[in-house]
Amino acid sequence: MIPITTSLTQKLGEPPRRAEERLFDVQSGLKTPIVSAPMGSIATPAMAAAVTAGGGFGCIGAAFDSTADLKTKIHKVRDSLDVLPGEPVPLAVGFIGWILDTTEKTENPRIPATLDERPSAIWLAFGTDLTPHIAAVRAHDKKSGRMTLIFVQVGTVADALRYAPLVDCIVVQGTEAGGHGSSIAPPLFSLLQAVLRAIPPSATSPIVLAAGGISTGAQIAALLTMGAAGVVVGTRFLFTVEAAYPQDKKDALIKADLNATVRTLVYDEVNRTMGWPPLHDGRAIRNRVMDDFEEGLSLDERLRRFDESKEKGEDDRLVIWAGVGAGLTNEIMPVAVSASVWPSILFLCAYDAVHQDVLRELHEEAVEKLSGVALLLN
Repeated sequence: MIPITTSLTQKLGEPPRRAEERLFDVQSGLKTPIVSAPMGSIATPAMAAAVTAGGGFGCIGAAFDSTADLKTKIHKVRDSLDVLPGEPVPLAVGFIGWILDTTEKTENPRIPATLDERPSAIWLAFGTDLTPHIAAVRAHDKKSGRMTLIFVQVGTVADALRYAPLVDCIVVQGTEAGGHGSSIAPPLFSLLQAVLRAIPPSATSPIVLAAGGISTGAQIAALLTMGAAGVVVGTRFLFTVEAAYPQDKKDALIKADLNATVRTLVYDEVNRTMGWPPLHDGRAIRNRVMDDFEEGLSLDERLRRFDESKEKGEDDRLVIWAGVGAGLTNEIMPVAVSASVWPSILFLCAYDAVHQDVLRELHEEAVEKLSGVALLLN
């Protein structure tokens, strides 16, 4: 397998100076600029470990997890990757800003407890003001003498400019993304270009990753040629053995087409997960939950129907967070095979005969498309 080298994956011989060099330093097996999204409880330790072992960069989501739960998750990734105690774990832990606004004021704040486990990166998103949480990570690092990368996810150019001086990586999320995000975000291709113009690459600027609706290697190749240092893939990794979605939700994903999703807060209302900042909502698979809302039913009645459907085990009112890219995939596969076997041609031939994996499929298609770009100039 041919590695793809970008500023995200490049390792220089001298001590790291820039964010992308530091990321490679803590994730020395990075062979592809593909990052798995920290999708709440869906992005399991098994998924994150598989992505990292396969040559990408894995993430887990904190969501509403307790400090004990987070420590357990990080330990699972550490054990899966055979990372020695005390060494940094090549992993990002994703936090939701508006939940941190509450948890970090308690006697058991989650950021310090998480950083004590030495994940190589912290990912922040969905907050009215993320700067206090950025400051908390930096303060912990100053005290511990460590260096934790900070990713911040944005859906507007204004937010990218706001956080760029404070963080190592800006994740630009377009409206196509599944799960939660900015309700006013433009499509990714336009938003990415606008952010790259506003924050041109330099020795001091954060690296920029692209996110939202990315389900094919061709899309990855296009985004890399546009200037992204890497991509964040979420929905595509839902179609995997390692994803925590139950089978009925995976079945719904397989049936989805390009018009199957909708952006709304209606699913959060019935799921009792409201609290999102202004100008935020979520993209999910459209079903009878949305029909109930469009029929003009009261929230009480919608909650009653949702709860009743759940009790009966019905599948027509499930909350299934997914992006537009769900319509481009129709099979369940493993996340990844370890990158340590990539150089083995004999292994790959044997592996291809009976298996595929998502990470390698995305990577190989991206390599193929990137290789063909030069032909357009002849």
